[in-house]
Amino acid sequence: MNGARAAELIWDAWLTGKRLEGLPDDVRPRDLAEGMAAQAALAELAGPVSGWKIAATTVYARQYLDVPGPLPGAMFERFRHGEVEPVPADTMTMGVAEPEFAFRFKADPGRSPSLTAVLDAVDAMVLAIELPDSRYTDHRRAGGPQLLADVACAGRFVEGRAVPGWRDLDLPRQPVVLHADGEEFSRGSGRLVLGDPRLALHWLAMELPRHGRALRPGDVVTTGTATPPCPIHAGGHVVADFGALGSVEARFIDPVGVTTC
Repeated sequence: MNGARAAELIWDAWLTGKRLEGLPDDVRPRDLAEGMAAQAALAELAGPVSGWKIAATTVYARQYLDVPGPLPGAMFERFRHGEVEPVPADTMTMGVAEPEFAFRFKADPGRSPSLTAVLDAVDAMVLAIELPDSRYTDHRRAGGPQLLADVACAGRFVEGRAVPGWRDLDLPRQPVVLHADGEEFSRGSGRLVLGDPRLALHWLAMELPRHGRALRPGDVVTTGTATPPCPIHAGGHVVADFGALGSVEARFIDPVGVTTC
């Protein structure tokens, strides 16, 4: 498996908007380790990594993607947005928005850390919207190794406000409501994210060292959608309402003429 060549094909699809039926047999990752190797090669092309996403943290998502467990994906700084920034609506293969609990790290929690050690390494919990995407024509049939090569469907990311006192919150019972264009679209809670977003965070901290990767100070980890995702479009407006914790929103613009890379 040629991870560098796989990364080149995925990055070209990312930049041009064309989609892959799948990676050619001679560069297609055969297992999760090879998928992560291709993902590392993609980071050499895409530029600085701003953090990580965790795909398939809900039962529905694992069934949808036909994978047995969650998948880690690097997120890139060039696709990271503040809440006040208009977001190019170019995540059209999947074309959805997901409300998520995200965590910013101040330290590397180390290899095989306890849950407490992971939480101690966190600087802040922030409210977020992820805009996943895929460079495959049919990401549902890609399989785990190819999805990992494609950074587990990473796309754009909108970072909202920090939440004080997050360690003491009952995140599994925290209600989340997703609004699209002024209308309620879906409801959920932190329980959808592997039972608790903090448990998803611990999973990632344990998983990355198995692939020679690690969490670094400044990394932001978004842990998975807390509601069913809603569709997005140019001119659209999405609000993720986390109740008493606050909300985060994103407005989408036509990417034509917008420089993103």
